[in-house]
Amino acid sequence: MSKIIYFNGKFVDEKEAVVPVTTHALHYGTGCYEGIRAYYDAGSNSLLGFRIEDHFKRFENSCKVMHIKLPYSAKKLTEITLELLKKNFAETDVYIRPLAFKSDPAIGNFDLSKLKDSLAIYCIPLGRHYEEGKGLSAKISSWIRVSDNMIPPKAKITGSYANSCLAKTEASLGGYDEAIFFTKDGFVSEGSTDNIFIVKKGKIYTPSASNDILVGVTRNTIVQLCGDLKINVMEKNISIRDLMEADEVFFTGTGAEIAGVTKIDGKNIGNGSMGEITEKIKKAYFELVHGKNPKYSKWISKVSG
Repeated sequence: MSKIIYFNGKFVDEKEAVVPVTTHALHYGTGCYEGIRAYYDAGSNSLLGFRIEDHFKRFENSCKVMHIKLPYSAKKLTEITLELLKKNFAETDVYIRPLAFKSDPAIGNFDLSKLKDSLAIYCIPLGRHYEEGKGLSAKISSWIRVSDNMIPPKAKITGSYANSCLAKTEASLGGYDEAIFFTKDGFVSEGSTDNIFIVKKGKIYTPSASNDILVGVTRNTIVQLCGDLKINVMEKNISIRDLMEADEVFFTGTGAEIAGVTKIDGKNIGNGSMGEITEKIKKAYFELVHGKNPKYSKWISKVSG
């Protein structure tokens, strides 16, 4: 894949998309980002961008929290991204990363409303985040999820992901694939970068926005797909007992897609293998993102090679 990046109003070579070491966002985490996928369809030799404009609408909201003024609407950012995909077309699945950040010098500047903003969008080849067909092992993190009145988790703020990195590192060093955050009140929140669902007696439960979660685009997609599959999804406070006694547990996210959890803290979830409902949802999700579900064709943006 050629390395063309959209940076501050222009499509430029990757070597030109650089910032000085004094950049505010580098020092203080004062930026916002999104993660978007485009899936390669060999039959039509096309990339199928998934819910690009919906991601940019969330991006807009994140930027408002950080007093970042975007130069374009979500619709225009979608058009720029499609052009970027054309310029970087490759016969593989692609991950797209928009990033808006405070670009003034760091020292002495803490009033976000007075700082200059920059915008970059780039893309890289990306296949599966986790090994295909493998159930994940998860660790209940000793780190608590940042709460809404600290750094709002509903916004994808770069600085808040230090919290995610600490949890994921702790899990990895312990031999686990992923971490599970709890809130300060002792309820399940989410994975390090994934929303979480549990299955019990054929019903699905997921933490609500009040549990310090990122309200995921993939999460929303799964809720709608479950409606099509006649599977009931409810938001609730999920306790550690609910989690450990679940029949199935799975993560969702742009990176994770749909990832079943088969062990938590070394204990089997259900029978210790990928659950039937998780597999059903995963199958429906991959059909959707590969353009095989006409009901959701409005979510697919096609870029031909």
